[in-house]
Amino acid sequence: MSLIRPFNGLRPAPGRAADVAAPPYDVLSSDEARRIVHDGASGKPWSFLHISKPEIDLARDIDIYSPAVYAKAAENLKTMLDAGVLARDGQACYYAYRLTMGAHVQTGLVAAASVADYDSNRIRKHEFTRPDKEDDRVRQIEALNAQTGPVLLAYPSSATADSLIAAIAQGEPAADVTADDGIRHQIWVLGDAAQIDAITQTFDAMKALYIADGHHRSAAASRVAAARHRQGQEQAADYFLAVIYPHHQMKILDYNRVIKDLHGLDETQLLARLAADFTVEDSTSRVHPARPGEFGMYLAGRWRKLTIKPERVPGDPVDSLDVSLLSNHVLGPLLGIADLRRDKRIDFVGGIRGLGELEKRVDSGEMAIAFALHPTRMDQLMAVADSNEVMPPKSTWFEPKLADGLVSHMLD
Repeated sequence: MSLIRPFNGLRPAPGRAADVAAPPYDVLSSDEARRIVHDGASGKPWSFLHISKPEIDLARDIDIYSPAVYAKAAENLKTMLDAGVLARDGQACYYAYRLTMGAHVQTGLVAAASVADYDSNRIRKHEFTRPDKEDDRVRQIEALNAQTGPVLLAYPSSATADSLIAAIAQGEPAADVTADDGIRHQIWVLGDAAQIDAITQTFDAMKALYIADGHHRSAAASRVAAARHRQGQEQAADYFLAVIYPHHQMKILDYNRVIKDLHGLDETQLLARLAADFTVEDSTSRVHPARPGEFGMYLAGRWRKLTIKPERVPGDPVDSLDVSLLSNHVLGPLLGIADLRRDKRIDFVGGIRGLGELEKRVDSGEMAIAFALHPTRMDQLMAVADSNEVMPPKSTWFEPKLADGLVSHMLD
């Protein structure tokens, strides 16, 4: 089995991409999704949110994990197929997917990635998953007999792969959509057999691919494939929907922290204890950390820059991450936050919201202190995955994000 393979993509019919394309299912609440599709004069009857978040078409108080929700997803998919809004390609293809956010551009490959290589860790992970979220994706896949939420993967630098993908992304795209957030999404289709073989062979020569975002989707795909193997069904479920970008093109933003209280310390005591591990400098402006090991701290209306002392930085790929340094030297020992997944005193703010959001949360009195971090780098993520370790929660915030609905993978 090859690491990746082409597939007969399910895509918006010509001229319908703007009607269909939707934000990823996991970045919106149900109420936010309802407002997107139902507000306004005509709403968005063909938005893919009707498939990815089908509870928006049911009673507001419905359990989002109810069987009725998954059944509604299947019903909505059939409606869009019957109406000709979605159509399946007649041959197995690869697709180029270009994301443009301001001056940032990244061009990747939409492909079906091997579940067997995920299971053997050739497609490498860096996060734990939650059973309830896996269960949700398994039920969604089985209800639709399709994978509709792509897994975001990265491949190590390969000039050959870069050029092969760039060659697809030429001429008029099959879909060209600028979303409400200003992100431009473009899709090109490749059906040429010789070019497809060249891409497949190039990726087969790679040692590994890396999950950037989509650990629950890939874990769910593995579970569906295993269940179908037990039933004697070996088919398209052996591969999962992925969009694969060169690691050097991917953009990770900071993932910042806000905390409700100082764990019994006052400002003077906290600053004194920070001085053991950090150089602490006052700042007259917001602190955007310029390099690893630097942190911005907003407390009592003032910004300070914290710089970890070099001797406090270990060589371990996980413990040397800025998110780990902050946890191990500040959040745990000084502020009493040992479990980032469950502690209700901490919250996380994606860098896309800016440092102004940190000031707002503290100045309002909701939070007592905020920390701005330098973004985790892709090479750090890959080093953690290569070591078969996992990153702390909320270590990465990838932007721009993929849209749902532009290419889906049917499992037949």
